[in-house]
Amino acid sequence: MSQILPSGSLSGKTALVTGSSRGIGADTVRYFAEAGANVVINFRNKAPRAEKLATELRGLGVEALVVGADLTDPESVQAMFDEVQRAFGSLDILVLNASGGMESGMAADYALQLNRDAQVNVLETALPLLGDGSRVVFVTSHQAHFIRTTPTMPEYEPVALSKRAGEDALRERIPTLEGKGVGFTVVSGDMIEGTITATLLERANPGAISARREDAGKLYNVSEFAAEVARAAVDPVPGDNTRLVGDTTSFAGE
Repeated sequence: MSQILPSGSLSGKTALVTGSSRGIGADTVRYFAEAGANVVINFRNKAPRAEKLATELRGLGVEALVVGADLTDPESVQAMFDEVQRAFGSLDILVLNASGGMESGMAADYALQLNRDAQVNVLETALPLLGDGSRVVFVTSHQAHFIRTTPTMPEYEPVALSKRAGEDALRERIPTLEGKGVGFTVVSGDMIEGTITATLLERANPGAISARREDAGKLYNVSEFAAEVARAAVDPVPGDNTRLVGDTTSFAGE
């Protein structure tokens, strides 16, 4: 993996990525560490994997804090940010990466709990640690971002609707964030090769990923998309607070 952000460009900064023990979150947190940031690796139930990543990133000469938290539990979220405050005092980058809703055996409203309510609560709980010049990035998919105007496959629709509800709820807080000097960017990507969601979709709807790849011409892999998420945390905030990654020609405008 090549260097995504300039070496040393985030020295002295602290970045937290939710759901960063694996996948897009893990690669994003690695890019921040490579640029010199101290990082917070958040996980729900993959402690050994999170600890292994932390050990690797400490080898780069940065601090890496590992904090387990259930994002749907406000007390757990508060405890996570209390730990961040004790360790670092403040937060410069918050990436809202963790999402879900296709897991089996969850409550009917679990997707909304995680993809809307928990995202808003994580942001509100983090707000006292975010100061002038800090950044918040929300990670979503084209299938969710454009769900109001472009239907998605039935298996993914509840997740897409809940993620769009989360995006809308976060956007309502942009004036508050801007008042504190905090930049906010939504990063929306097409289906990402190699993610849990893509695997679950393929299982539920065989051929879905290859059909989408053919339609789009290319699908980003995990590390490529993570690079876009990392860049969104340092690049100027787009006028519409939206960074679209990959082909959008088959999606109707919002």
